Amino acid sequence: MFGMGEKTAPQGDLVKDGTEATFMQDVIEASREVPVIVDFWAPWCGPCKTLGPALEAAVKAAGGKVRMVKIDVDQNQMVAAQLRIQSIPTVYAFWQGQPVDGFQGAVPPSEIKKFVDKLSALAGDGGLAEAIEAAEQMLAEGAVTDAAETFAAILGEEAENAAAYGGLVRCHLALGQFDQAEAMLDAAPAAIAKAKEVEAARAQLELAKQAANAGPEQELRAAVEADPQDRQARFDLATALHAAGKVDEAVDVLLDLFKLDREWNDGAAKAQLITIFEALKPTDPVALKGRRRLSSMIFA
Repeated sequence: MFGMGEKTAPQGDLVKDGTEATFMQDVIEASREVPVIVDFWAPWCGPCKTLGPALEAAVKAAGGKVRMVKIDVDQNQMVAAQLRIQSIPTVYAFWQGQPVDGFQGAVPPSEIKKFVDKLSALAGDGGLAEAIEAAEQMLAEGAVTDAAETFAAILGEEAENAAAYGGLVRCHLALGQFDQAEAMLDAAPAAIAKAKEVEAARAQLELAKQAANAGPEQELRAAVEADPQDRQARFDLATALHAAGKVDEAVDVLLDLFKLDREWNDGAAKAQLITIFEALKPTDPVALKGRRRLSSMIFA
């Protein structure tokens, strides 16, 4: 569906000499499966003698995610003319029958590696990554059913894709289908059960269940003000705040509770804070700041 799945070339054929007669098959057709690097060289060209072997080594190191075809411009002047090769060495990369990248002259090994890595990514899970991004966008915009269908299609291609698995669980949560979300989390393949995307969805389910039972925020605020020592009232207020989407306030209340009594209810304040942080993206400012403040209290 997304042109996904890792394509790799048989190791034996990773590097070959090409000619005008084989160009269509070895480069254009082959590039529909894996990216093909074409090295235009000549026996009399000095820089070609260092670039060629370095390129071959990088292609072999990529383990079949790219192929390489070497074309001697003296023997294959027609192809060189068609592709307007002005000087050598010239390197072109083909993907899906089209030239997608290239460079002229000898370049340092670090540049060669970067060039090959970029091409390897095309044949790897680039399609998957784009599809996940698209599904996340749909979910963020409220097109939950479309997002769920996209995540499910990705899982059809790669059953152990943690980002898609977590995404589909979050779609169930967005639709209020807590039982389906829980069933999916319980059935997560062992290889991804502990992946951060799946753990984040698990944390979000836990918070969603709590939100369904959250008490009235104003009453709980009044209870905390009336008795600042009431640990349960503070904890319940944090739950109500989180349910109302006031995540940063919920974190503040839990940090205050942790400061007041870190051991209360088997360390419930810390456990709840960690659940909230796991449910957020790792780069979320609320998570970053909250984790820092919690750490400074723990090690104070």
